[in-house]
Amino acid sequence: MKYFGLQSQVRRNNANSLLILLMFPVVFIGLTWLFFFFMGIAKPSVGAMEQPENYNLLTSVNYSFIHTVPWVLIGVVIWFAIAYFSHSSMIDKATSSKPLERKENLRVYNLVENLCISKGMSMPKVNIIEDNSLNAFASGINPKSYTVSLSRGIIEKLNDQELEAVIAHELTHIRNRDVRLLIISIVFVGIFAFISEAVFRSLRFGGLSRGKKGSGGAAILIALVLALIGYLIASLFRFALSRKREYLADAGSAELTRNPLALASALKKISADPTIEAVQRKDVAQMFIENPQAELKNSTFSVGALFATHPPIAKRIQILEQF
Repeated sequence: MKYFGLQSQVRRNNANSLLILLMFPVVFIGLTWLFFFFMGIAKPSVGAMEQPENYNLLTSVNYSFIHTVPWVLIGVVIWFAIAYFSHSSMIDKATSSKPLERKENLRVYNLVENLCISKGMSMPKVNIIEDNSLNAFASGINPKSYTVSLSRGIIEKLNDQELEAVIAHELTHIRNRDVRLLIISIVFVGIFAFISEAVFRSLRFGGLSRGKKGSGGAAILIALVLALIGYLIASLFRFALSRKREYLADAGSAELTRNPLALASALKKISADPTIEAVQRKDVAQMFIENPQAELKNSTFSVGALFATHPPIAKRIQILEQF
């Protein structure tokens, strides 16, 4: 397994962040154009009333697209702005995590501070999830919002070396800018998920039957198909980012602690009980060191692996033991 140095990975993730910021709007805009294109094919008479002899499909599509896309972009920007400024509270609510005070657990704070001092990092916030299962995740977009969250179980059931390795894994996500990259991807995937659900509800509650003799039914079906395609594309890209970042964070932990076997031992204990009952959202689940949703265990099939949020934990352990 080839690992990249810290600065190389930071540059790579910064480039990926920019790529995602560009890719998702491009996909969204492209699907918007396709919506008008397929609508034009489904109902060619649209626009022909005014120019029955000179009607041109592409001209009509481009006209509708140009007048609609500014509103689409405004909606994307508003969605991203809301998510950007409220992501921390949304993640805390989705994981039931809350701040862990220094006086509550000096052991955890000492481990986090010592690792941060060794690499000249700013101290992130420390949160706790009141669950006896073993799991942890890092979150945040900037130094003010960077947070390491640990479950009660992982704090109590790991020894100092194992817990230090887990914390080092999460700090590496912060150092590598993984958390910012992942949150940005989650925000944009959420747009496609929201649209898919909204269109599906319209279809489910009679939108198609009301418009089956006109363009309404066709519009709903076309919008649903395109929204699902957008969601699939965005999700595949997000899953690939999530899997790769775990290998790199494992390597970062081994580098920070100089003890890869400690993380291997911690992962073995985590794999036995990673389920955090409060975590119900799939997008948030991928932020953890191991997927905390019992029903989303990695598939052994190659197609299923494309949708896995994490690489197989056995493979991660094997690599660490050979580090």
